[in-house]
Amino acid sequence: MAFDVVMPQMGESIAEATVLKWHKKAGDVIAKDETLYEISTDKVDAEIPAPAAGTLLEILVDVNATVPVGTVVARIGAASEKPSGAPAPAAAVAPAAASAPAAAAPAPLAEEDDNSLEGRLRAKSSPLVREMAKQHGVDLTKVPGTGQAGRVTKEDMEAYLAKGPAAAPAAPAASIAPALPAVHDPSAPTMGLTPGLSMAPAPAMPAFAPGERVKVEPMSRMRKIIADNMVASRRTSAHVYTVFEIDMTHVAQLRNKHKKAFEEQFGTKLSFMPFIMMAACKALRAYPVVNASVDGDNVVYKQDINMGIAVSLDWGLIVPVVKSADMLNLGGLARSLNDLAERARSKQLKPDEISGGTFTITNPGVYGDTFGLPIINQPQVAIQGVGAIVKRPVVITGPDGTDFIAIRQVMFSSLSFDHRIIDGSIADLFMAFVKKELENSTFGLE
Repeated sequence: MAFDVVMPQMGESIAEATVLKWHKKAGDVIAKDETLYEISTDKVDAEIPAPAAGTLLEILVDVNATVPVGTVVARIGAASEKPSGAPAPAAAVAPAAASAPAAAAPAPLAEEDDNSLEGRLRAKSSPLVREMAKQHGVDLTKVPGTGQAGRVTKEDMEAYLAKGPAAAPAAPAASIAPALPAVHDPSAPTMGLTPGLSMAPAPAMPAFAPGERVKVEPMSRMRKIIADNMVASRRTSAHVYTVFEIDMTHVAQLRNKHKKAFEEQFGTKLSFMPFIMMAACKALRAYPVVNASVDGDNVVYKQDINMGIAVSLDWGLIVPVVKSADMLNLGGLARSLNDLAERARSKQLKPDEISGGTFTITNPGVYGDTFGLPIINQPQVAIQGVGAIVKRPVVITGPDGTDFIAIRQVMFSSLSFDHRIIDGSIADLFMAFVKKELENSTFGLE
């Protein structure tokens, strides 16, 4: 009897996924737990193993097709069985969407986001598109969708908005645009933003001229998600930056002295990053507003420190999260960091391992950067950038007050922070705390 392979649920809030690659073709023999196909969701890319051994009888969902969780994507059975020839259940998207109320009043602004499977199929849009509709007061049922099964894409929404306000009846001249509803929306702009005052995006300038020699490739799903998130963050947070010079000679000496015993004790290598993570955790406890979020006109202070670490992949960027990082010692931080980074590169991360972050560290220094000015990872309010650690001549003052030049291992580290709730003085005090820890603490090694 044939076994149905269904699109797995990769997290409570994930309602759909895109097939990136099939590792087998129809007629191939596959073993149980052998990688069958790869998928991409709003949160993570993953390799999906075969749920049973047998012959891949048929593939029902093509590469780059997006389907709801629970959709039958393939069938596995005995080689003697014939494919059923049934159409891919992805077609069920259209009937589900068609069952939505035809002319709901323009109430999307008063309704909370529905991230259930039924809600997302009914709205036929991604969370980003629904947020754009909410901010501009647009009824999604009136926006023509060009995506699969009539889904409204970001490009559809931008084209609709570019047509101007004619799509919606104009408010009386004497009236004041209504304020946004008091719903939980950490990523939305605040301070009195109203839909009536939102500006339609300007038409995009052509990327290349007619006749110009170019090579055009479509963005990957991950690239689109990164692009949307970064643009949304710049529009949401008031980005300001501060950069500190930190003497890492002390940390380098500790690492060289203890790295062999450390690896024997904890079974993992000791890099500079766990030291930086531990120093940041202590600073976040000292300055909790840096570990907060903005929710409308409220500041939400996170009681847990869940530290995201940006990991560069061949196909994009992902930020695994070390949960309760402040509760771990140097060995625990090193093991968690190395494990998450390794599984990120092998597409083995789970959705909850890349969500819930309260503060992020990114390390462009591994590529030789002096320092970087990263974009804040919403809904967080700060991100620390780590530059390369290099030997530099530094003026040192001896115990007797005499100045002399010494060769020290120096790192420039930046903090991008949201000036809506973090003042420059707090950001500088936070970084000064990190600097003092890295230059003086023994980190439990001595």
